[in-house]
Amino acid sequence: MRIIRFGAPDQEKPGVILDDGSRIDVSGFGQDFDEDFFGAGGLVRLAAWVKQNGARAPRVDDGVRLGPPACRPSKIVGVGLNYHEHAREQGIDPPKEPILFMKATTSYCGPNDDLRIPRGSRKTDWEIELAVVIGRRATYVEKADALSHVAGYAILNDVSEREFQIERGGQWDKGKGCDTFAPFGPWIATTEELDFGNLKMWLTVNGERKQEGSTSDMIFDVPTLVSYISQFMTLLPGDIISTGTPPGVGAFAKPPTFLAPGDIVEAGIDGLGQSRRRVVGPSEA
Repeated sequence: MRIIRFGAPDQEKPGVILDDGSRIDVSGFGQDFDEDFFGAGGLVRLAAWVKQNGARAPRVDDGVRLGPPACRPSKIVGVGLNYHEHAREQGIDPPKEPILFMKATTSYCGPNDDLRIPRGSRKTDWEIELAVVIGRRATYVEKADALSHVAGYAILNDVSEREFQIERGGQWDKGKGCDTFAPFGPWIATTEELDFGNLKMWLTVNGERKQEGSTSDMIFDVPTLVSYISQFMTLLPGDIISTGTPPGVGAFAKPPTFLAPGDIVEAGIDGLGQSRRRVVGPSEA
């Protein structure tokens, strides 16, 4: 099943994409895609509701804005340097343990919403990533049981301001949590929809291919990450893990290249659709 949320910002309604590609409004199901939904078997109940009611549910026009396909999570956990080729392009050894950071939940937005460059930014960068959505509370989870805590997968562009991240005190969160820096979606594909282990992924800026890779290049795979993170913090239903990026980010281009107002950033992952974002300056949003 592929779930979406649609409508104006902060007024989104829940929806589902049917097998034929049509979008339906599932407001009649009576629950949005929040922590309670994921944690209380909502996906199973929703699938049953769609089977019974989907044919007569209201259709959603393709032109309607898609918001993030889950309500704002309690946390977004990022994973740094989690692709072999991304570590190689920086000339460093792969990490021995996952590198973790947090993205502010206020950075969370829809997949096609404008990407707003923050005030004072000179080095706003892109990072296409596979995101994992938690479906069941996870505390001290064993790796063998980790996937039973996963609800599904989506695209997240871990937009990063490199000067804020690296040169302003060496604290990654400052460069990761700016408004609009966590576009999510267009949809969440539930676990039966795809195999996370070998998904092709790509990102372009103004039509030029910048990133291309596969989740098979991950240093730490999804079960490892879910288990590892749960040793340090409780993951709640609806929480998001952004699992790292393949090579090709702007900071390590020759010469380094960063985003500017007017740029168009497009990104996609097999089975998870794609997003298209216009870059705007601070005064435009």
